Amino acid sequence: MSRVIKVPTMAQYIADKKQPEVLLWVGCAGSFDDRAKKITKAFVKLLHNARVDFAVLGTEEGCTGDPAKRVGNEFLFQMQAMANIELMNAYDIKKVVTACPHCFNTLKNEYPQLGGNYEVVHHTQFLKSLLDDGRLKVEGGKFKGKRITYHDPCYLGRANNIYEAPRELLKKLEVALIEMKKNKRNGLCCGAGGSQMFKESEKGDKDINILRTEQALERKPAIITTGCPFCNTMMADGVKNEEKETLVKVMDIAEMIVNAQDL
Repeated sequence: MSRVIKVPTMAQYIADKKQPEVLLWVGCAGSFDDRAKKITKAFVKLLHNARVDFAVLGTEEGCTGDPAKRVGNEFLFQMQAMANIELMNAYDIKKVVTACPHCFNTLKNEYPQLGGNYEVVHHTQFLKSLLDDGRLKVEGGKFKGKRITYHDPCYLGRANNIYEAPRELLKKLEVALIEMKKNKRNGLCCGAGGSQMFKESEKGDKDINILRTEQALERKPAIITTGCPFCNTMMADGVKNEEKETLVKVMDIAEMIVNAQDL
């Protein structure tokens, strides 16, 4: 039976007149999508094991406004952003970590101009810092020697130039990291960016997620890994379309670390 980890809210911290080390921004996918919830739970386990003092906003957390902004509704974006900023500033938030590159990019690069100035880190960056500080152990375990290919999320890679943190974590797992032909700055989008996640794709020769999945499957991996819940969904759908779901898993890096060591 898995252990239940109680995650405190910021409201509870403030009631006790304390401030956590970091705010965990869960995001819409990590809160409501059944598959993405597993990523959130895996990351929470790692934070707990590393004895990180963290909290969430809980029901007070709203959408960052990223989808609205990407489809051109700047008014709705600013409404959503300002509501979050007022709340976070009231809680005197200084540092935010999130497993969603879309939330990461919006909080880091677009909130400051509206008065939301925070240190924002992606969960792979944060896990790498915990590893460097000796607070977290990352060991090969059951994935040692497995063929793995990594998909660079657009809002993590090209938008924010974060390529090495996720790869360094994978190296610590002692996997056989086999890069796709198109990787890092030349990587291909999974097809979910720009709010495409929430609509049917335009007519074309082939859906982007299918094309990207085919590029991953060319490497004959046991696991396709990424650091974004949207990418996870799109790649998993692509694997299913290719009828390879019994042969190839799609996992977030946090899930890999947890599962490698049966945490």
